[in-house]
Amino acid sequence: MQFKLDVVSAEKEIFSGYVRTMHITGVEGQLGIRHGHTPLLTMIKPGRIAYTTLEGKEEFLYVSGGILEIQPTRVTVLADTAIRAEDIDTAKAEAAVKAAKERIESKAGDVDYVSAIIELSKAMAQLKVVELTRNRR
Repeated sequence: MQFKLDVVSAEKEIFSGYVRTMHITGVEGQLGIRHGHTPLLTMIKPGRIAYTTLEGKEEFLYVSGGILEIQPTRVTVLADTAIRAEDIDTAKAEAAVKAAKERIESKAGDVDYVSAIIELSKAMAQLKVVELTRNRR
C-alpha cells in the first residue's frame, strides 16, 4: 500500500510523491507511518525524514522543525526548513557543530546553552542525513 507524501518548506516544495513508509520525529517521539495511519496533527523536531519510495529505495531529508499532518492516504510536512541530503553544505554543518561545541564548553557566563545545544543538534542531524545518504549508495 502507498500514500501521498508532501514535504514543503517556507521557500519551496521539497518532495511530493507516493511512498510506502515514512519515519519522522514528532515532539512525542519517533513516528512510523504507513498507508491507513490514524489521523494526527503534531509538531515535529529538527532531524531527518526517512521514506521508502515505491521502488523500495530509502531516501532522507533534513527538517528543522515544523508541523506534521497525517491522514489515512496523505501525509503533509510543513517544515520551517527542509533540505535534501545532496543540498546540505557539509563544511558549513561541520563548522556549526564545532562552533556550538565551543560555545557549550565555554566558561563564559553569557553563554546561552539552550540555543547552543539546539544549533548543535540541528547541525548533527544534517550531517547524519548526509552520512545515511552516502552509506546507501
